Amino acid sequence: MRCTDLPSRISSVPPARSRTVGELLAPTSPFDKKCGRENWTVAFAPDGSYLAWSQGHRIVKLVPWAQCLNNFLLHGTKNGTNAAGTRLPRQSSEGSQKNRPCEHIIDCGDIVWSLAFGSSVPEKQSRCVNIEWHRFKFGQDQLLLATGLNNGRIKIWDVYTGKLLLNLMDHTEVVRDLTFAPDGSLILVSASRDKTLRVWDLKDDGNMMKVLRGHPNWVYGCAFSPDSSILCSVGASKAVVAAILV
Repeated sequence: MRCTDLPSRISSVPPARSRTVGELLAPTSPFDKKCGRENWTVAFAPDGSYLAWSQGHRIVKLVPWAQCLNNFLLHGTKNGTNAAGTRLPRQSSEGSQKNRPCEHIIDCGDIVWSLAFGSSVPEKQSRCVNIEWHRFKFGQDQLLLATGLNNGRIKIWDVYTGKLLLNLMDHTEVVRDLTFAPDGSLILVSASRDKTLRVWDLKDDGNMMKVLRGHPNWVYGCAFSPDSSILCSVGASKAVVAAILV
């Protein structure tokens, strides 16, 4: 095929249309309250059990995705968090209900810029159960949520209970992005406006393993390769920086 044929072929392809499944609405609040402004970040758990989304300045909501999707199908496309009849049911955390998904609202204490879920099960096997943990002794079938904040802190939460587990404080500026290694090692990488990326080992109580430098300006985003060996990052410059982590 000649190069001159390519534009006409591309333009003849009809645009893909997305279908709205539902809409989650944050409660409205004044500017100086905890939530009610822009929703800046959203993330799915690797096993599809949870959706996490920021509701404004300090609040992150953890929603059991299967229940949320079922709510959309039952009540239409919108799911207002303060609308009657559409709120997701809370489940008991005792007995046989302990590790079942239940809704949580987390107050992170500052503006939330980034979210990432982490599990000790590799992403390709993320639907497995009875997960064995090493350093953390919080029981089986554990799932973590990392939140990157405006003050440079990273807070690690237990998804099933909503409890704070770790508070990582080495960044000096906004944490713009977070990503977990997909191999289940619980290695977390954070990208910040302080021009660095930091590598954390959550199986070693959140020990900071490395500081990666090389960006001349703010770092906006980062991503692992599928085998977790290479980390790529982008920032306020016209370059992608790659680093080998193994």
